[in-house]
Amino acid sequence: MKRIIVLLAFLSAGFQLQAQDKTADSLSIVKQLDAMVSSWNRHDYADMENYISKDCEWVNIVGMWWKNAAEVKFAHQFYHDRMFKGTTLLKKAVKMSFLSKDIALVHFKSNVSSFQTPDGATVPAMDELATLIYIRENNKWLLRAGENVQINPGAQQFDPVKAMPGKK
Repeated sequence: MKRIIVLLAFLSAGFQLQAQDKTADSLSIVKQLDAMVSSWNRHDYADMENYISKDCEWVNIVGMWWKNAAEVKFAHQFYHDRMFKGTTLLKKAVKMSFLSKDIALVHFKSNVSSFQTPDGATVPAMDELATLIYIRENNKWLLRAGENVQINPGAQQFDPVKAMPGKK
């Protein structure tokens, strides 16, 4: 009986430590995400290497695929020197799940203020949803891959999941 109690106490302590680790990891990832939002709002990506991996890849909202940190940084700065220079990015929601102790899947909902495209068209403020993969490298969480899409308000009413049995 004593062995069972000791075993249960040991397992309970292990689960508590694991939960604490996940909380610390979640906070670290949110801090990195906040650094990315800060770069956007400053329109300066000089610090990007602090929160992305060297092999980071990004697929932007119109399907451009940037395949390493140099391309990701260059492209972000390029567009912020031009069409995004007056925009703001507002963090609206973050959902996170850990795929392993060193990999996290993050969904990040944000709002981007209006801007003009390179051809001169005005894009109104919009909500976006990004899927982000964070990896732990040398005890630091870094963005490994990201892709963002526009949330189309008109299409949301036709989401088939809303009609799913048992869904409220």
